[in-house]
Amino acid sequence: MITVWIILAVVVVLAIFVWATYNGLVKLNVRVQEAWSDITVQLKRRADLIPNLVEAVKGYAAHEKKVFQDVTEARSNVLDATNKGPAETAKAENMFEQALKSLFAVAEAYPQLRATENFQQLQAELVDTEDKIQAARRFYNGGVRDINTKIQQFPSNVVAAMFRFTNKEFFEVDDMASIEKPVEVKF
Repeated sequence: MITVWIILAVVVVLAIFVWATYNGLVKLNVRVQEAWSDITVQLKRRADLIPNLVEAVKGYAAHEKKVFQDVTEARSNVLDATNKGPAETAKAENMFEQALKSLFAVAEAYPQLRATENFQQLQAELVDTEDKIQAARRFYNGGVRDINTKIQQFPSNVVAAMFRFTNKEFFEVDDMASIEKPVEVKF
């Protein structure tokens, strides 16, 4: 009779462990999804600001069509990439940041543009949005770190494998060299 109670106790403890581990994995997974959603919201907010910024600069630097086309194309690529996951989004982000740097380099050549209230407001909003994107990326990567750790650690990896939880992708910058390279602006 004691053996039955011992076996029953072991089964109950195992069931509680599986239940708690599964719920922990689900909680971490939802946190990662929420963080990714935050990134996409901020990317959309920034993308909505860009046409206004381009229009403000266009009036002063109409002959810089290539820069405007690059920014518009990069903006579109970022919006498309958010549906393709962190790796594609990071790649599109890198291209977008380079195009945006070119736009600001053009704006630097026009002191009267930099002095306008509209341009200053757009620039301030863009800086604020960039800060929010960076915070959302850090939050997302923290969530990915937590769930990937739990998926890989024993004994929770057994439960993760049973319920087919998989590692998530970090939001990483692909090519540090291209980011550190100064932007070339040719007039």
